[in-house]
Amino acid sequence: MPARRAGDISEHGLATARSRLVARLGRLLDTAPPLAAAQRFAKHLANEFPAVFLFLCDPSIDATNWRAEQAIRPAVVTRRACGGNRTRKGADTQQVLASVMRTARQRRLDPRALFTTMLCARAPVVPEALVLPAPA
Repeated sequence: MPARRAGDISEHGLATARSRLVARLGRLLDTAPPLAAAQRFAKHLANEFPAVFLFLCDPSIDATNWRAEQAIRPAVVTRRACGGNRTRKGADTQQVLASVMRTARQRRLDPRALFTTMLCARAPVVPEALVLPAPA
């Protein structure tokens, strides 16, 4: 919301605009065409409505998936440069390695140290630095 970030809209104005948009979207869901596929999509969107439109209430959440797209970009480039994966196992392995590498970068960890810990362990291990905090 550019106006919100620029400070051109008050909190009250933002709340009013958000309420109007949510009401309009609700009316669209309520009047979905009688096609089975449209009804399924409307039902799905109604179930996921709070998550899909969370960015309207929380300014720290992006409205697009641009950051996620950029995060996987190196893996896409590698896949294309190498001609893809020859097997499902190869694709799964690349996916896991890319995920661990990206997580390490985002947490400012040394990927070599993480891989060394995981590869030298006698049993499969998730290094403490990669463990997610418990949900609140």
